[in-house]
Amino acid sequence: MSDAPHPFREAVVDLAAIRANVAALAAQVAPALAMAVVKADAYGHGALPVARAAVDGGADWLGASDLDEAIALRDAGITAPLLAWLHDPGARFAPAIERDVDLGVSSLHQLNEIAQAAASVDRIAAVHLKIDTGLSRNGVAPADWERVVRAAAELERDGRLRVRGVFSHLANTSPAEDAAQVAAFERALDVASAAGLTPELRHLASTAAALRRPEARFDLVRLGIGIYGVPPFGDGTTAADLGLVPAMTLRGRVAAVRRVEAGTGASYGHAWRAEHATTLALVPLGYADGVPRQASNRAEVWLAGARRPVVGRIAMDQFLVDVGDAPVAVGDEVVLFGDPSSGAPSADDWADAADTIGYEIVTRIGVRVPRRYVDDR
Repeated sequence: MSDAPHPFREAVVDLAAIRANVAALAAQVAPALAMAVVKADAYGHGALPVARAAVDGGADWLGASDLDEAIALRDAGITAPLLAWLHDPGARFAPAIERDVDLGVSSLHQLNEIAQAAASVDRIAAVHLKIDTGLSRNGVAPADWERVVRAAAELERDGRLRVRGVFSHLANTSPAEDAAQVAAFERALDVASAAGLTPELRHLASTAAALRRPEARFDLVRLGIGIYGVPPFGDGTTAADLGLVPAMTLRGRVAAVRRVEAGTGASYGHAWRAEHATTLALVPLGYADGVPRQASNRAEVWLAGARRPVVGRIAMDQFLVDVGDAPVAVGDEVVLFGDPSSGAPSADDWADAADTIGYEIVTRIGVRVPRRYVDDR
């Protein structure tokens, strides 16, 4: 990381890491195609720059959660194949169809709404039918699946839409339950085939299953958290173990330094008191920036050449670090998380401290934290 001055707080996003992670994962799942999921502003990393880097890294498809995300990418010049799958009940599908966005379908009502929208703009909509294989979220209920695929086949024969894909999502609960979901997906594919559908893309696996369940790869895998260099497993597996590089570094600068005596309390409620004389460094990031309050008195940062403990309660705009007797000055760099090879904690380390997952740590970094993009590998 450069020693050049930087703002009070920033998230540095390494686009070369994104590109390399996509390439590494795509190579592992081949011959299945790779979809890079850039929903939720690319898990907090920035949808447009990440989408471009992912395509450069070999992503065959891009995935967005909703229509607004997908349309924003199209309007910014992204031309890669693009799927959006989570729709508001009043969604306007026509603008997405006009922009060649593929649409996920989770109900007969959605299927009919998409067909009507396609007719209104004189286009053929490309859809991916989603079957609920056990996650109990969106997706066609198994009891309704045969009716939906028959209706889709009829609409396809009438030239009103094209069923490009059939998909579902694993719960990643256990090997046995994953296997049961794979079997349920295969049964759903058989029903779709019997109805006359011949989808070119069958997709079930996200990053976790793509890496550990080869039988779940089918024609395409949806690569989410892995492309950002955050492991999906929660079992101690690191990014380095998977050949991945964390793409985001969250950092700030020391805003104040204070020497305190033994017994001095720090931050709200004095949930921490100094056991002996020590130095506290104030860092100007807090839960308004996405730094989890639950990590108070548990997380660490990289400061003054070592990992140092966060002490006291994390506040809305700031938190304190106990640096002991280390020489620290106002303006010194503080790294909350980044690439552990640099010595810094990882997003997963913060997740452990906050009893959550690395996904949440990177995704929740707020708009007050500017993103700066580097691409120097």
